[in-house]
Amino acid sequence: MADRRKLERAVYNLVHNGIQYNRPGGRVTVAVAPEPGAVRITVADTGPGIPPEDLPHIFDRFYRREPSRSRGHGGAGLGLAIAREIVESHRGAIQVESRPGEGTRFAVVLPRS
Repeated sequence: MADRRKLERAVYNLVHNGIQYNRPGGRVTVAVAPEPGAVRITVADTGPGIPPEDLPHIFDRFYRREPSRSRGHGGAGLGLAIAREIVESHRGAIQVESRPGEGTRFAVVLPRS
């Protein structure tokens, strides 16, 4: 059975991340779409994107990109790790696509109960 509060926290963490690291005037969009036997939640931003070398690490606890990025934004580097743990505890999957200079898109796929 799904824990609604935890799933809300996972989506909140993704949205917060998109807002926190976006450029001034940037946008964050959230979409929900049904899939066969599942639901897909997509959170996309128009921020600076994540360099390819950082993508394998962004779900690691306490991972922060370069120090210059970390100082201005606060946080402990836990939001994405917590989101992944919540999604996986619901038998779901979380993926990320990012293009430097264009933005980042997170996709969460959760099985329907």
